[in-house]
Amino acid sequence: MDKLQISGGKPLNGEIRISGAKNSALPILAATLLADEPVTVGNLPHLHDITTMIELLGRMGVELMIDEKMSVEANATTIKHLTAPYELVKTMRASILVLGPMLAHFGQAEVSLPGGCAIGSRPVDLHLRGLEAMGAEIVVEGGDIKARAPQGL
Repeated sequence: MDKLQISGGKPLNGEIRISGAKNSALPILAATLLADEPVTVGNLPHLHDITTMIELLGRMGVELMIDEKMSVEANATTIKHLTAPYELVKTMRASILVLGPMLAHFGQAEVSLPGGCAIGSRPVDLHLRGLEAMGAEIVVEGGDIKARAPQGL
């Protein structure tokens, strides 16, 4: 398309809701694992990856409250499992984003390797190398990333 031509001559008015960006919201949701008190994240887009990340946090034991405007209050002080299970991770590559915050806050984490991607291979080795450079011990076995940071990160 070379140009967009609009004709009409009448002023526009009204309201539309603009939600936040998925690629910003996913790391922010993962970062709630770092907090020692409840955190509220608002203006989340209503997308499958966002609801998958919310489900992942919930499965780990994070207490979540979601309102009708896609605002989420996450309380990571209730976390029970430092594992991101394959059945959720396989559906969303961004699940790897919980690895760093879990490792930094709790000193350990286990995250299954993410599933495939429609736009090609996007390995997670940058995440792993970065965490190792900060002192984490990382082992990949049986499709799982097992990480420890005895002193935290």
